[in-house]
Amino acid sequence: MEAALQLLRLAGSAAVGLLLSPFYYVAVLLIMLQYMRQTRLERKLFHVRLRAWPNQLVRTMLAGLAVGVVMSLAGLFLGVTITGEAVLWMWGTAAVLVLVRVRYLCFAYSVGVLGVLQWIIGWTPLADRTDWLGSVAASMAGLDIPGLLVLVALMHLAEALLVRWQGDRFASPLFLEGKRGKIVGGYTLQGYWPVPMLMLVPAAAGSGTDLSLPWTMLLDGSANWNSGLTMIGFPMMIGFSELTRSLLPAAKARSASKGLLIYGLGVGITAVLASFWSPLTLAAALGALLLHEALVAISYFTEESSSPYYVHTDQGLRVLAVIPGTPAEAMGIQTGEILHKVNGVKIRTKEELYAALHVNSAFCKLEVLNHEGQIKFIQRARYAGEHHQLGVVLSPDDKADVYAVAAPASLFDLLRQKRASKSRQAGVSTTTTTPL
Repeated sequence: MEAALQLLRLAGSAAVGLLLSPFYYVAVLLIMLQYMRQTRLERKLFHVRLRAWPNQLVRTMLAGLAVGVVMSLAGLFLGVTITGEAVLWMWGTAAVLVLVRVRYLCFAYSVGVLGVLQWIIGWTPLADRTDWLGSVAASMAGLDIPGLLVLVALMHLAEALLVRWQGDRFASPLFLEGKRGKIVGGYTLQGYWPVPMLMLVPAAAGSGTDLSLPWTMLLDGSANWNSGLTMIGFPMMIGFSELTRSLLPAAKARSASKGLLIYGLGVGITAVLASFWSPLTLAAALGALLLHEALVAISYFTEESSSPYYVHTDQGLRVLAVIPGTPAEAMGIQTGEILHKVNGVKIRTKEELYAALHVNSAFCKLEVLNHEGQIKFIQRARYAGEHHQLGVVLSPDDKADVYAVAAPASLFDLLRQKRASKSRQAGVSTTTTTPL
């Protein structure tokens, strides 16, 4: 009982320190800017907001908090040596990387870079200097890179579960330029979660509690867990970004989840081995970087080699998205389905859809091809003031002239609120990006 009370006291003190740390609030601010930017893009492309960014922000914060609780409990058995300097190094490196691309706001990149830099410093006499440069080098040389990589691996395993659970909820429809300049539909899936963590770490002699743990830490290493224990609070950040023209959002989320699961297991195994045999540390750090980029590259080339899904066919009009709270949602129309007939009239263009809906302004009957190619029959009364297109966002046709540009976005793009669309109208060209 006394040990449990001591752990609770340490956790309370660490939680206060976490609340006073600016890093968690910085992470929330960056996520908020990202979701606000996504909402502006939806309004630009479809003249409607499909999702409210405050709801998305709350959802990510709650999910991140749940992951933080689980990770903090796991930290009681890990034995990772985290210091205040390590937190500063991770966030400082992430701050530099996010200036290049928003998706680099992931500690797989920052810890991987720190591992490579630590290896380079090990081949130099910088840590032996007595000036500020020597202090910086010594601080970096003292980082527990294998332990940090174990945390990265566990975070990605948690991310794999979050992507499987919530990934399609963060999907936002887009008009994209396909092959040969044709505009096609697609989805961007972007989810970011701030994860507040409390980690039990060894303290300097005389500065921690005399708590004795009845278990052995997984990564005991050279840390002196008998000289005293303390607990620190620090936030981490996990997130993913995917773009698809060929899959439904849920299918893309499942695919991304599998990749993250394999990545987390691979990095975790390598990091644990490196904690017992230090020459593997560089390989583990490089693996964290290169395998993460490999996931991005595999996803990109898979999409490039696949046929676009969100295009109209000879059977009817492909549904790109359904606006929440509209008749289309009430009737059960889903993303990717095909509107085949409306009020008994075959439709192949938007103009034909409008005309068919006006055949009976008080009632509509639809024949819809589902994902399996089977026809389902839907009917519903229509009321004044409802969405003129039942709340369906259709895939683009040849007349679409505004589309998103699939190019990397940096932190500067978010802060400048740079628009993420481009026009094909004569004489109009606005260079913009959608973050990847």
